Amino acid sequence: MIESRIGVWRRTGGVLVAAGVLALSGAALATEQSQQRQQGRDANQAAKQDARSEKVDCRAENNKSNAACRQDKRDTKQEGRQEKRDVKY
Repeated sequence: MIESRIGVWRRTGGVLVAAGVLALSGAALATEQSQQRQQGRDANQAAKQDARSEKVDCRAENNKSNAACRQDKRDTKQEGRQEKRDVKY
């Protein structure tokens, strides 16, 4: 009877350890994904700000048409989106 109690405790302890390891590995994965998403958002926001300032500078210089300045802004934002994808994946 004593041996069966020890076996029960051993199995219970093993199950608890396994559950703890699974929980910790899942939390670590979630944290890593969260950091990747945050880095992606930061890259995207930086690209948007760069595009805004680039368009303002372009219009201030008046050496391009407004359509060309818009296209430059689109290109800059697209580069930011690609950078976000590179960070995320």
